[in-house]
Amino acid sequence: MGGGRGSAFARLGGVGALLLLACGLSNSKETKDMARMGTRAEALHDDTKEGRLHARPQLLSVGAPERGLRSLGLGGRRDGLLYVPKGYQAGQPMPLVVMLHGAGGNASHALSPWRMLADEVGLLLLAPESRGPTWDLISEEGFGSDVAFIDQALAYVFAHYAVDPGRIAIEGFSDGASYALSLGVTNGDLFTHVVAFSPGFLETAARRGEPKLFISHGVKDEVLHIDPCSRRIVPRMEGAGYAVRYREFDGPHTIPDDIAREALAWFLAP
Repeated sequence: MGGGRGSAFARLGGVGALLLLACGLSNSKETKDMARMGTRAEALHDDTKEGRLHARPQLLSVGAPERGLRSLGLGGRRDGLLYVPKGYQAGQPMPLVVMLHGAGGNASHALSPWRMLADEVGLLLLAPESRGPTWDLISEEGFGSDVAFIDQALAYVFAHYAVDPGRIAIEGFSDGASYALSLGVTNGDLFTHVVAFSPGFLETAARRGEPKLFISHGVKDEVLHIDPCSRRIVPRMEGAGYAVRYREFDGPHTIPDDIAREALAWFLAP
């Protein structure tokens, strides 16, 4: 779903090394003062406002909890889900995908594209839920509480499961796709791949690393129209030097099964 887009677009402007707009609405905003005030807490707060994630894969010091589907137990009413495939072994690091729902969605919705394939291919799936009805970047507040919660969720996963640092993706649909693109490019030193199904826009203060991008969009999408959205995003990302696989399909605002499978195969390819 694409609710809440207008407030985000009204805030977009030239805020750093890379900023891409879509869906035909744009305005300027002042660049945030990046001066640090001398304390670690303040620095981390500033980094959160800029969309920075700090959690990283690590050597495990504890055994893994149970396999299968489980709640994160981190966020109260709006929490999230973690799926650990049956074949997980602590000595064999697995690919990880952070999966982001659309506006008004939840973790179960987020997992749906790849949940049934996770055991087959060996895939850790993390689906954090936004603090509000949709992701903070789409609201008036910009990056903030959702970044902090995703960082907390990633820290938990990295502390309990062996994750392959060469296969970490962030994926999303609709508002979740816009957020995945924005966080993925901002944190390209963590995410190796970004998958965006029917995104609306991308906003970032800085780009790091060179994550590979997979973007799809339906030509009959009436929620986030393809021309001002993906057909603007893709050439600009390619022009900025990113490797992009782009798929258009003859359909509405959805994720076709064949597109979902292609994106997963692309992520897991050697």
